[in-house]
Amino acid sequence: MPESGHSRSEVHLCYPGWCKFTSGAGNHLTGAAFSAALYSSKLIRQMMYDLRRIVGATLLTAAAFLSSVAATDPAVGKLLAEGRVDNAILLLQGKIDASPHDAESYNYLCRAYFMVGEWDPGIAACEKAVAHDPDNSEYHAWLGRIYGEKADHSSFVTAARLAGKVRNEFEAAVRLSPKSVDARADLADFYLEAPGIVGGGKDKAEAQAQEIAKLDPAQGHRVEARIAEKKKDYAAAENEYRLAIQASGGKAGTWLNLARFYRHTGRLDEMEDALKHATAPEMNRPDLLMGAAEMLINAGRYRPEATQLLRRYLSSGATVEDAPVFKAHYLLGTILEREDKQAAAAEYRAALSLAKDFSPAQNALKRLQH
Repeated sequence: MPESGHSRSEVHLCYPGWCKFTSGAGNHLTGAAFSAALYSSKLIRQMMYDLRRIVGATLLTAAAFLSSVAATDPAVGKLLAEGRVDNAILLLQGKIDASPHDAESYNYLCRAYFMVGEWDPGIAACEKAVAHDPDNSEYHAWLGRIYGEKADHSSFVTAARLAGKVRNEFEAAVRLSPKSVDARADLADFYLEAPGIVGGGKDKAEAQAQEIAKLDPAQGHRVEARIAEKKKDYAAAENEYRLAIQASGGKAGTWLNLARFYRHTGRLDEMEDALKHATAPEMNRPDLLMGAAEMLINAGRYRPEATQLLRRYLSSGATVEDAPVFKAHYLLGTILEREDKQAAAAEYRAALSLAKDFSPAQNALKRLQH
Protein backbone atom coordinates (compact mmCIF):
# COMPACT_ATOMS: atom_id res chain seq x y z
CA MET A 1 0.00 0.00 0.00
CA PRO A 2 1.16 3.58 -0.56
CA GLU A 3 2.53 5.26 2.52
CA SER A 4 -0.16 6.59 4.80
CA GLY A 5 -0.85 10.17 5.63
CA HIS A 6 -0.79 11.39 2.05
CA SER A 7 -2.71 14.55 1.30
CA ARG A 8 -2.98 16.91 -1.65
CA SER A 9 -0.70 19.34 0.16
CA GLU A 10 2.01 16.72 0.71
CA VAL A 11 3.31 17.12 -2.82
CA HIS A 12 3.27 20.49 -4.49
CA LEU A 13 1.64 19.39 -7.74
CA CYS A 14 -0.24 20.86 -10.59
CA TYR A 15 -3.11 18.82 -11.91
CA PRO A 16 -3.58 18.98 -15.64
CA GLY A 17 -1.22 17.37 -18.10
CA TRP A 18 -0.13 20.66 -19.60
CA CYS A 19 1.16 22.25 -16.37
CA LYS A 20 4.87 22.96 -16.36
CA PHE A 21 7.18 22.09 -13.52
CA THR A 22 8.16 25.74 -13.37
CA SER A 23 5.16 26.54 -11.23
CA GLY A 24 3.27 24.67 -8.60
CA ALA A 25 4.08 21.54 -10.38
CA GLY A 26 5.35 23.00 -12.80
CA ASN A 27 1.09 23.20 -11.32
CA HIS A 28 -1.22 24.56 -8.85
CA LEU A 29 -2.99 27.46 -8.18
CA THR A 30 -6.68 34.93 -8.46
CA GLY A 31 -12.85 41.52 -7.57
CA ALA A 32 -12.31 44.55 -8.85
CA ALA A 33 -9.95 44.97 -11.75
CA PHE A 34 -6.27 45.65 -11.13
CA SER A 35 -5.00 49.17 -11.52
CA ALA A 36 -3.46 50.00 -14.87
CA ALA A 37 0.01 49.64 -13.39
CA LEU A 38 -0.71 46.02 -12.65
CA TYR A 39 -2.20 45.14 -16.01
CA SER A 40 0.31 42.74 -17.47
CA SER A 41 -0.11 39.12 -18.40
CA LYS A 42 3.25 38.42 -16.76
CA LEU A 43 1.93 39.60 -13.41
CA ILE A 44 -1.21 37.51 -13.73
CA ARG A 45 0.84 34.44 -14.60
CA GLN A 46 3.04 35.07 -11.61
CA MET A 47 0.01 35.64 -9.42
CA MET A 48 -1.37 32.25 -10.42
CA TYR A 49 2.03 30.55 -10.16
CA ASP A 50 1.08 28.24 -7.32
CA LEU A 51 -2.66 27.87 -7.63
CA ARG A 52 -2.17 24.75 -9.74
CA ARG A 53 -2.51 21.95 -7.20
CA ILE A 54 -2.81 18.29 -9.71
CA VAL A 55 -1.95 18.84 -10.12
CA GLY A 56 -0.91 19.71 -12.95
CA ALA A 57 -1.61 19.21 -13.36
CA THR A 58 -1.98 18.72 -14.78
CA LEU A 59 -0.84 21.02 -13.50
CA LEU A 60 -1.42 21.53 -14.44
CA THR A 61 0.09 19.46 -12.76
CA ALA A 62 -1.11 18.87 -10.74
CA ALA A 63 -0.65 17.48 -9.13
CA ALA A 64 -1.24 17.86 -10.20
CA PHE A 65 -1.82 15.55 -8.85
CA LEU A 66 -4.03 10.72 -4.87
CA SER A 67 -7.41 12.35 -4.24
CA SER A 68 -7.72 13.90 -0.81
CA VAL A 69 -11.25 12.62 -0.33
CA ALA A 70 -12.15 8.96 -0.16
CA ALA A 71 -14.61 8.16 -2.90
CA THR A 72 -18.01 7.73 -1.33
CA ASP A 73 -19.22 6.60 -4.73
CA PRO A 74 -16.93 3.64 -5.49
CA ALA A 75 -17.92 3.43 -9.15
CA VAL A 76 -17.10 7.06 -9.89
CA GLY A 77 -13.98 7.02 -7.75
CA LYS A 78 -12.70 3.95 -9.59
CA LEU A 79 -13.31 5.51 -13.00
CA LEU A 80 -11.44 8.68 -12.06
CA ALA A 81 -8.58 6.71 -10.52
CA GLU A 82 -8.29 4.73 -13.75
CA GLY A 83 -8.32 7.91 -15.83
CA ARG A 84 -11.55 6.91 -17.58
CA VAL A 85 -12.84 10.45 -17.67
CA ASP A 86 -15.32 10.05 -20.52
CA ASN A 87 -17.01 7.14 -18.77
CA ALA A 88 -17.06 9.02 -15.49
CA ILE A 89 -18.71 12.06 -17.06
CA LEU A 90 -21.42 9.91 -18.66
CA LEU A 91 -22.11 8.14 -15.38
CA LEU A 92 -22.22 11.38 -13.42
CA GLN A 93 -24.52 13.10 -15.90
CA GLY A 94 -26.92 10.20 -15.52
CA LYS A 95 -26.75 10.42 -11.73
CA ILE A 96 -27.42 14.14 -11.84
CA ASP A 97 -30.36 13.69 -14.21
CA ALA A 98 -31.83 11.26 -11.70
CA SER A 99 -30.99 13.44 -8.68
CA PRO A 100 -30.55 17.11 -9.66
CA HIS A 101 -29.54 18.18 -6.14
CA ASP A 102 -26.74 15.63 -5.74
CA ALA A 103 -23.85 17.85 -4.57
CA GLU A 104 -21.38 14.97 -4.48
CA SER A 105 -21.99 14.08 -8.12
CA TYR A 106 -21.55 17.70 -9.14
CA ASN A 107 -18.23 17.81 -7.28
CA TYR A 108 -17.04 14.64 -8.99
CA LEU A 109 -18.16 16.06 -12.35
CA CYS A 110 -16.14 19.20 -11.66
CA ARG A 111 -13.09 17.09 -10.90
CA ALA A 112 -13.53 15.07 -14.09
CA TYR A 113 -13.62 18.24 -16.17
CA PHE A 114 -10.67 19.59 -14.18
CA MET A 115 -8.59 16.57 -15.19
CA VAL A 116 -8.95 17.37 -18.90
CA GLY A 117 -8.79 21.15 -18.60
CA GLU A 118 -12.43 21.86 -19.38
CA TRP A 119 -12.66 24.84 -17.05
CA ASP A 120 -16.06 26.30 -17.93
CA PRO A 121 -18.19 23.15 -17.49
CA GLY A 122 -16.04 22.29 -14.51
CA ILE A 123 -16.75 25.63 -12.87
CA ALA A 124 -20.48 25.22 -13.52
CA ALA A 125 -20.42 21.81 -11.83
CA CYS A 126 -18.36 22.99 -8.87
CA GLU A 127 -20.61 26.01 -8.36
CA LYS A 128 -23.62 23.70 -8.20
CA ALA A 129 -21.86 21.42 -5.71
CA VAL A 130 -21.27 24.41 -3.44
CA ALA A 131 -24.82 25.70 -3.97
CA HIS A 132 -26.31 22.36 -2.91
CA ASP A 133 -23.91 21.83 0.01
CA PRO A 134 -22.50 25.21 1.06
CA ASP A 135 -21.00 23.87 4.30
CA ASN A 136 -18.69 21.40 2.58
CA SER A 137 -15.10 22.64 2.84
CA GLU A 138 -13.78 20.36 0.12
CA TYR A 139 -16.34 21.60 -2.41
CA HIS A 140 -15.25 25.20 -1.79
CA ALA A 141 -11.61 24.15 -2.19
CA TRP A 142 -12.30 22.52 -5.56
CA LEU A 143 -14.21 25.56 -6.75
CA GLY A 144 -11.27 27.77 -5.77
CA ARG A 145 -8.84 25.50 -7.60
CA ILE A 146 -10.79 25.48 -10.84
CA TYR A 147 -11.35 29.24 -10.69
CA GLY A 148 -7.58 29.49 -10.39
CA GLU A 149 -6.97 27.30 -13.42
CA LYS A 150 -9.51 29.26 -15.44
CA ALA A 151 -7.72 32.48 -14.47
CA ASP A 152 -4.33 31.04 -15.39
CA HIS A 153 -5.58 30.22 -18.87
CA SER A 154 -7.40 33.53 -19.43
CA SER A 155 -6.67 37.15 -20.28
CA PHE A 156 -5.41 39.38 -17.50
CA VAL A 157 -8.80 41.09 -17.22
CA THR A 158 -10.58 37.76 -16.66
CA ALA A 159 -7.84 36.60 -14.30
CA ALA A 160 -8.17 39.77 -12.23
CA ARG A 161 -11.92 39.25 -12.00
CA LEU A 162 -11.48 35.68 -10.86
CA ALA A 163 -8.81 36.46 -8.27
CA GLY A 164 -11.28 37.47 -5.61
CA LYS A 165 -13.35 34.36 -6.25
CA VAL A 166 -10.33 32.13 -5.74
CA ARG A 167 -9.52 33.85 -2.45
CA ASN A 168 -13.11 33.70 -1.24
CA GLU A 169 -13.42 29.98 -1.90
CA PHE A 170 -10.09 29.10 -0.29
CA GLU A 171 -10.92 31.22 2.74
CA ALA A 172 -14.33 29.55 2.99
CA ALA A 173 -12.68 26.13 2.85
CA VAL A 174 -10.43 27.05 5.78
CA ARG A 175 -13.27 28.61 7.73
CA LEU A 176 -15.35 25.46 7.37
CA SER A 177 -12.47 23.09 8.07
CA PRO A 178 -9.76 24.92 10.01
CA LYS A 179 -7.81 21.72 10.69
CA SER A 180 -7.55 20.79 7.01
CA VAL A 181 -3.90 20.99 5.93
CA ASP A 182 -5.00 20.86 2.28
CA ALA A 183 -7.32 23.84 2.65
CA ARG A 184 -4.73 25.90 4.48
CA ALA A 185 -2.03 24.98 1.95
CA ASP A 186 -4.23 26.19 -0.92
CA LEU A 187 -4.88 29.45 0.91
CA ALA A 188 -1.21 29.90 1.79
CA ASP A 189 -0.20 29.47 -1.84
CA PHE A 190 -2.79 32.03 -2.91
CA TYR A 191 -1.62 34.56 -0.33
CA LEU A 192 1.98 34.02 -1.38
CA GLU A 193 1.44 34.52 -5.10
CA ALA A 194 -1.38 37.08 -5.30
CA PRO A 195 -0.72 40.84 -5.19
CA GLY A 196 -1.94 42.72 -2.14
CA ILE A 197 -4.62 44.49 -4.16
CA VAL A 198 -6.55 41.19 -4.40
CA GLY A 199 -5.79 40.05 -0.86
CA GLY A 200 -2.37 38.45 -1.17
CA GLY A 201 0.59 38.98 1.09
CA LYS A 202 3.63 37.15 2.42
CA ASP A 203 2.59 37.95 5.98
CA LYS A 204 -0.70 36.14 5.42
CA ALA A 205 1.11 33.18 3.89
CA GLU A 206 3.42 33.07 6.90
CA ALA A 207 0.43 33.02 9.25
CA GLN A 208 -0.96 30.03 7.38
CA ALA A 209 2.44 28.31 7.48
CA GLN A 210 2.45 28.61 11.25
CA GLU A 211 -1.03 27.11 11.51
CA ILE A 212 -0.12 24.30 9.11
CA ALA A 213 3.01 23.51 11.15
CA LYS A 214 0.81 22.82 14.18
CA LEU A 215 -1.16 20.26 12.16
CA ASP A 216 1.60 18.80 9.99
CA PRO A 217 5.19 19.97 10.62
CA ALA A 218 6.47 18.67 7.28
CA GLN A 219 3.89 20.68 5.37
CA GLY A 220 4.63 23.71 7.48
CA HIS A 221 8.23 23.48 6.32
CA ARG A 222 7.08 23.12 2.70
CA VAL A 223 5.14 26.37 2.88
CA GLU A 224 8.05 28.09 4.62
CA ALA A 225 10.26 26.87 1.77
CA ARG A 226 7.91 28.41 -0.78
CA ILE A 227 7.96 31.71 1.12
CA ALA A 228 11.76 31.67 1.14
CA GLU A 229 11.78 30.94 -2.60
CA LYS A 230 9.50 33.89 -3.18
CA LYS A 231 11.99 36.05 -1.30
CA LYS A 232 14.78 34.54 -3.44
CA ASP A 233 16.45 33.23 -0.31
CA TYR A 234 17.35 29.91 -1.91
CA ALA A 235 19.63 28.71 0.88
CA ALA A 236 16.79 29.07 3.39
CA ALA A 237 14.36 27.43 0.96
CA GLU A 238 16.60 24.41 0.49
CA ASN A 239 17.00 24.10 4.24
CA GLU A 240 13.22 24.16 4.73
CA TYR A 241 12.70 21.47 2.09
CA ARG A 242 15.27 19.31 3.86
CA LEU A 243 13.60 19.95 7.20
CA ALA A 244 10.34 18.81 5.60
CA ILE A 245 12.02 15.54 4.57
CA GLN A 246 13.29 15.08 8.10
CA ALA A 247 9.94 15.93 9.71
CA SER A 248 8.08 13.52 7.43
CA GLY A 249 10.42 10.64 8.14
CA GLY A 250 11.72 10.75 4.58
CA LYS A 251 8.43 10.43 2.72
CA ALA A 252 8.61 10.30 -1.05
CA GLY A 253 6.55 13.44 -1.60
CA THR A 254 8.98 15.60 0.33
CA TRP A 255 11.84 14.34 -1.82
CA LEU A 256 9.82 15.22 -4.93
CA ASN A 257 9.35 18.75 -3.62
CA LEU A 258 13.10 19.08 -3.10
CA ALA A 259 13.67 17.80 -6.64
CA ARG A 260 11.28 20.43 -7.95
CA PHE A 261 13.23 23.12 -6.10
CA TYR A 262 16.44 21.93 -7.73
CA ARG A 263 14.67 21.98 -11.10
CA HIS A 264 13.62 25.59 -10.55
CA THR A 265 17.14 26.63 -9.58
CA GLY A 266 18.84 24.79 -12.44
CA ARG A 267 20.60 22.20 -10.29
CA LEU A 268 19.60 19.31 -12.49
CA ASP A 269 22.04 16.68 -11.26
CA GLU A 270 20.81 17.24 -7.72
CA MET A 271 17.25 17.13 -9.06
CA GLU A 272 17.88 13.68 -10.46
CA ASP A 273 19.41 12.48 -7.20
CA ALA A 274 16.34 13.66 -5.26
CA LEU A 275 14.08 11.96 -7.80
CA LYS A 276 15.87 8.68 -7.20
CA HIS A 277 14.93 8.95 -3.52
CA ALA A 278 11.31 9.85 -4.35
CA THR A 279 10.82 6.98 -6.77
CA ALA A 280 12.78 4.25 -5.02
CA PRO A 281 10.78 0.98 -5.01
CA GLU A 282 10.83 0.84 -1.21
CA MET A 283 8.91 4.13 -1.11
CA ASN A 284 5.98 2.30 -2.71
CA ARG A 285 4.51 5.47 -4.14
CA PRO A 286 3.49 4.70 -7.72
CA ASP A 287 1.30 7.81 -7.74
CA LEU A 288 4.45 9.98 -7.77
CA LEU A 289 6.17 8.20 -10.64
CA MET A 290 4.40 10.22 -13.31
CA GLY A 291 5.29 13.54 -11.68
CA ALA A 292 8.94 12.48 -11.52
CA ALA A 293 8.91 11.46 -15.17
CA GLU A 294 7.33 14.73 -16.20
CA MET A 295 9.97 16.65 -14.29
CA LEU A 296 12.70 14.85 -16.22
CA ILE A 297 10.93 15.58 -19.51
CA ASN A 298 10.47 19.27 -18.72
CA ALA A 299 14.11 19.51 -17.69
CA GLY A 300 15.07 18.23 -21.14
CA ARG A 301 16.44 14.99 -19.76
CA TYR A 302 14.82 12.46 -22.03
CA ARG A 303 16.53 9.53 -20.43
CA PRO A 304 15.44 5.91 -20.22
CA GLU A 305 14.51 6.61 -16.61
CA ALA A 306 11.53 8.77 -17.65
CA THR A 307 10.16 6.00 -19.85
CA GLN A 308 10.73 3.43 -17.12
CA LEU A 309 8.93 5.57 -14.53
CA LEU A 310 5.88 5.98 -16.76
CA ARG A 311 5.73 2.27 -17.58
CA ARG A 312 6.10 1.44 -13.88
CA TYR A 313 3.15 3.68 -13.12
CA LEU A 314 0.93 2.30 -15.87
CA SER A 315 1.63 -1.28 -14.80
CA SER A 316 1.40 -0.61 -11.06
CA GLY A 317 -2.32 -1.27 -10.63
CA ALA A 318 -2.31 1.70 -8.26
CA THR A 319 -3.26 4.60 -10.53
CA VAL A 320 -4.92 7.63 -8.96
CA GLU A 321 -7.07 10.57 -9.95
CA ASP A 322 -4.32 13.12 -9.39
CA ALA A 323 -1.98 11.35 -11.82
CA PRO A 324 -4.33 10.62 -14.72
CA VAL A 325 -3.59 7.50 -16.73
CA PHE A 326 -4.36 9.32 -19.98
CA LYS A 327 -1.69 11.87 -19.12
CA ALA A 328 0.84 9.10 -18.50
CA HIS A 329 0.13 7.72 -21.98
CA TYR A 330 0.51 11.20 -23.44
CA LEU A 331 3.84 11.79 -21.71
CA LEU A 332 5.09 8.42 -22.86
CA GLY A 333 4.11 9.39 -26.40
CA THR A 334 6.16 12.59 -26.19
CA ILE A 335 9.24 10.53 -25.35
CA LEU A 336 8.62 7.83 -27.98
CA GLU A 337 7.95 10.43 -30.66
CA ARG A 338 11.67 11.16 -30.78
CA GLU A 339 12.45 7.66 -32.05
CA ASP A 340 9.28 5.75 -32.96
CA LYS A 341 6.38 7.82 -34.26
CA GLN A 342 4.08 4.81 -34.62
CA ALA A 343 4.58 3.84 -31.00
CA ALA A 344 4.04 7.47 -30.01
CA ALA A 345 0.77 7.61 -31.97
CA ALA A 346 -0.39 4.46 -30.19
CA GLU A 347 0.18 6.14 -26.84
CA TYR A 348 -1.68 9.28 -27.91
CA ARG A 349 -4.59 7.13 -29.05
CA ALA A 350 -4.53 5.29 -25.73
CA ALA A 351 -4.82 8.65 -23.97
CA LEU A 352 -7.74 9.73 -26.16
CA SER A 353 -9.53 6.44 -25.64
CA LEU A 354 -9.85 7.44 -21.98
CA ALA A 355 -10.29 11.20 -22.39
CA LYS A 356 -11.33 12.12 -25.94
CA ASP A 357 -11.15 15.87 -25.26
CA PHE A 358 -7.61 15.85 -23.84
CA SER A 359 -6.22 18.52 -26.15
CA PRO A 360 -2.47 17.86 -25.73
CA ALA A 361 -2.94 14.31 -27.05
CA GLN A 362 -5.30 15.52 -29.78
CA ASN A 363 -2.78 18.07 -30.99
CA ALA A 364 0.13 15.63 -30.79
CA LEU A 365 -1.72 13.03 -32.84
CA LYS A 366 -2.68 15.62 -35.46
CA ARG A 367 0.93 16.68 -35.69
CA LEU A 368 2.03 13.11 -36.39
CA GLN A 369 -0.65 12.65 -39.03
CA HIS A 370 0.51 15.65 -41.08
